[in-house]
Formats: sequence, structure tokens, C-alpha cells
Amino acid sequence: MSTIIETQDGSHTLYSSRFGESYHSRYGAIQESRHVFISAGLFYVIPLRKEIRILEMGFGSGLNAFLSLLEAKKREVHLWYDAVEAYPIATDDAIALNYPAQVVEPDARENFMALHLNNWEEWHAITPFFNLRKRHMPIEQLDEEEQYDLVYYDAFAPSAQPELWVSPVLARIYRALKPGGVLVTYCAKGIVKRTLSELGFHVEALPGPPGKREMTRAIKNDRLI
Repeated sequence: MSTIIETQDGSHTLYSSRFGESYHSRYGAIQESRHVFISAGLFYVIPLRKEIRILEMGFGSGLNAFLSLLEAKKREVHLWYDAVEAYPIATDDAIALNYPAQVVEPDARENFMALHLNNWEEWHAITPFFNLRKRHMPIEQLDEEEQYDLVYYDAFAPSAQPELWVSPVLARIYRALKPGGVLVTYCAKGIVKRTLSELGFHVEALPGPPGKREMTRAIKNDRLI
């Protein structure tokens, strides 16, 4: 069960009673998503590729996908966005989120609702520049190899979902990334950064969004595990 909360930048987030965590920072949901996933992730990769394949661990509210869709339209970059989610939110919760009103973009409401209302397990062309597939499954079942340019790793914090921040799971992410591929996450815990480094990532500590001192960007080295 989830409860909608207004964050400090006026945008909504959801509070999960299952995990005792909010989906986004209470300092600002849109602000955090733009900082961690768009600025440090998508903008980092865009100069290198005209077509980008993204994996999101934790589709959640759809905010990261929505902001990525908007940037794809603005920059005319083709995104293939593959989201893995074990616990989809209720449609009524998605409808009530205020992200389209916060960004004030043409067709924002229609695009945001399409992200949530299209069928799972199938690819859908939401816009000419944004294709989405949502998969209802745990990330532990991910079995791709060298498919993605960029990973948004947006699981709940290690204190709430410790099983998603351990080497066997992060190794699946490493294998799924192309050589030189990038992972971004809000998490900056030392044990997580050490695990990423041991798997073969080059790990960078970057300034975090408001309310967090640091975030993490990790770049896959050429060696395969």
C-alpha cells in the first residue's frame, strides 16, 4: 500500500508501507530524479550515442521514465527504456501523481499516463523518440548480456532492500551493460561502492541532490566477469 506525499519542490512522491520508505527524496522528487538520473546519467551518455538503451531497476512512480521521455523529445535522441519492477504501483496512485502539471510540457499528461496504462511485458512506442517495456519481475531474474548503455539503479535503500545491493545482483547489472556502459544511483554507501569496484566498475562519487552529500556513478570497464 502506498500514500501520496508532496515533497519540498511541490512534486509528489509515494510512501511505501511495505518497505517503510518513500520512492523519492522528500527534499524534492523531480529535483532528485533530474539530478541523479537525468543530469548524471542520461546527459553523460547522450554525447556518446544517438540511440540509447536504458534499464531501470524499479519503475515505481514512473518519474524517471517520464523525465527521460521529455528529454528524448527535446534532444531528438531515441531511447529504448526497459523497466524492471517487482511491485507495481496501483493505477489510481499513478493517476493522482502531479508530475505532468509540474513540468508544463505539451502532451505531458497523455505521455505520463501512457507510461502507466500500456500493457506490461510488451514494447510500446510512447513517442517517436521513446519506446518502453515494463517487466513485472524481480531484478534477480535479469539475464541479459551487454544490452544496455545506461542503468538507473533506483531500488529502495540498502536498509530497506539489502538483498538488491549485494554482489550477485549487481553482477547481473554489470553483465547487462555494454562495455563502457554507465550505472547511476542515489546510493553512496561505502559497501555498495566497494562491491561495484570489485565487479569491475570504475566508481565515481558525485555531489548528491539536496539532502544528500553524495551519489554514485559507475562505468563498466572492458573486462567481463
